[in-house]
Amino acid sequence: MEISEVRVTIRPDDRLKAFASVTFDDCFVVHGLKVIEGNSGLFVAMPSRRRSDGTYQDIAHPINNQMRAKIE
Repeated sequence: MEISEVRVTIRPDDRLKAFASVTFDDCFVVHGLKVIEGNSGLFVAMPSRRRSDGTYQDIAHPINNQMRAKIE
């Protein structure tokens, strides 16, 4: 699986630096990734949905560290 396109929308916020969409193999897109400035530097937060109890659950996420590193 290869990343075929990345679209980034820069944000002027302090911690939320950008929103991103990533296309895989020209046939599958994940929207709603967030580029966030954390205590240890930038990281990518996966798209999530707020549950009724106020917690968040990822909608899409990499299964292993190699894929997470590829996305980041």
